[in-house]
Amino acid sequence: MRRKAMIERTTLTSKIDGFEVAALIAQPKTNPVGGVVVIQEIFGLTEHIGDMCRVFADAGYACVAPSLFDRIERDFHAAHDPEGVKKGAAAVKASPWPQVVSDIQAAIDALPQPVYVTGFCYGGAATWMAAARCAGLKAATCFYGRLIADLLDIPPQVPVMLHYGAHDASIPPENYERVRLAAPDAPLYLYDAGHGFCRAGSNDFHATSRELALSRTLDWFARWR
Repeated sequence: MRRKAMIERTTLTSKIDGFEVAALIAQPKTNPVGGVVVIQEIFGLTEHIGDMCRVFADAGYACVAPSLFDRIERDFHAAHDPEGVKKGAAAVKASPWPQVVSDIQAAIDALPQPVYVTGFCYGGAATWMAAARCAGLKAATCFYGRLIADLLDIPPQVPVMLHYGAHDASIPPENYERVRLAAPDAPLYLYDAGHGFCRAGSNDFHATSRELALSRTLDWFARWR
């Protein structure tokens, strides 16, 4: 059985304020074919985000996942319960987009080219912003980013792919249909799943949808090498 990539920790320096941002890193077993920035959900650098880093590292990419809420709380963590969601939502409001983009840029700069970005939930919206504002990216994939519909006046500058759950109670069809209309060149896929279908252990985890979405993502990245 092939061993999964190891997860280690590092720090990145954000150019916006010189802040040292913690990050997870994962390296492939052979020379990397490129780099992937993995963007967290509102819950911080969870086991799920580490798992996603391993997926891309096992596919040959060097991976970095920056801790976007470090200025609020070092090693930020929010539980997957109502209080945790409240804590995570407050962290989102306290993290302005220029700061978030700067932290993602630091992750991009730490990786070998070509570099791609992907993110989940809040990270899906942060991925959209990175595709619009960061330098050195080739392509992006956004997973169930509800806030993307509020960012349509900030169009991506690199190719973007979008993934949504057809049964996601937090993202109604009118939300992602607005995104589809605003970005007609961006492939948008619906899955027979709810929100968070890529996160193992989630009530909405759907293995078939996860594997299909990740396969499409890897093909998308390879297309833009």
